This record gives sequence, structure tokens and C-alpha cells, in this order.
Amino acid sequence: MFDSFELNKIAGSVLAGVLLLFLIDAVGGAFVHTDHVEKQAFVPEGTEMFEAGNGGPPKEVAAPVIESSVPLIAAADLEKGAKVFKKCAACHSVDAAKGNGTGPNLANIVGRATASADVGFGFSGALSGLGGDWGYEELDGFLRKPKEYAPGTKMAFAGLKKVSDRAAVIAYLRANTENAPALPVAEMVEDAVETAADAAEGAADAMNEGAMHH
Repeated sequence: MFDSFELNKIAGSVLAGVLLLFLIDAVGGAFVHTDHVEKQAFVPEGTEMFEAGNGGPPKEVAAPVIESSVPLIAAADLEKGAKVFKKCAACHSVDAAKGNGTGPNLANIVGRATASADVGFGFSGALSGLGGDWGYEELDGFLRKPKEYAPGTKMAFAGLKKVSDRAAVIAYLRANTENAPALPVAEMVEDAVETAADAAEGAADAMNEGAMHH
């Protein structure tokens, strides 16, 4: 786990990257100009039917972006996690001494093989067929909407829509897992720094190109 000094360094690196991206956007705007076309200059005969409002094909609608809770786990409130977990407590426990209930015991769940438990539990074929481990992304996907993540699962719980609720619950499960896998914070920071560096290089190229045209 990261101590507060390491987390502060990480947060500072991410903040620096975000500020750099804002600077790049401002610099790029100074060199890139987009001419706005007020009216289409030429419309081929017979294509009027495809214009908006004339019965043409519908515009493509972008698929909704599903936000992962994983980046929020490190800073999630454990007390909130315990509170949200009460929705699960009727079927599950994080106390290993209590064993399984209607659902499997969730002590030491983070990183554990899917459809497994320290004490035997009869899992449905929907979960048994998933394979892999209960990593952070897998827990986030399952908690968001169990029946979508594992079609055919017997678990009746609808899921946690709020990304902050999922982050808090996963943090709570992690706190009740011995030797839990490290959070992928370092990897996320490395990706952010790499993205910022690439963007800075692109901005520098744009500036050089712009200078050549002036």
C-alpha cells in the first residue's frame, strides 16, 4: 500500500499532467483555425431526402461511456463502503468466521479465483463459467450490474449505479482481504505522464510548424 507521501507525489504528478494538457490545448488553439461553413455550397440532385428532418437515416448515437470506479478506490471512504455494503449483508459477510450465507462469504475476495470460496459454496454455472480472478475491474463490472456481467447469475441484486458507491464497497472488500493485490495507481499515473509527454511533443511540433509559416 502507498503511504501518504507517495500518494501525494502521485497526485502531484497527475495534477501536473492535467495542467500541461490545459496548456497544450491553449497553445494549439493559437495555431489551429477552423473555417465555419455557413451553408453547403452544392447539394447533389436527389440527396435532399437525406437531410435532417426529411426522413433520412438517423444520426449515429455514441454508446454511453461506462465509468470505472477503480481510479477512485485508493481515496474511497471505508465507512461509506461499510454502509453501502449493508445492502449486501443479507446474503454476504466479510467475516471469515461466519462462513457462507445465502451467498458466498466475501472475506479475502479481492484477487480470489472467480466462483471459489474458502468454504465450499454451490456457485451457479453463470459464475463458474467466467474464469479468472476477482480483480478490481472485475469486481467493478459485477457490482455495477451483476446480471449483465454474468448473464444467468442467481444473484438478484440489481447492482450499484453510482461509481462512488462501487469504489467505496470495493475499498471495503479490499480492507477485509489479507494480502490484497496492489491498486493499479502507479500504472495509471505512468499512463497519464506518458499521455502528457506525447501531447507536449505534439504541441511543440505544432509550434515549430506554425513558426515556419509566419
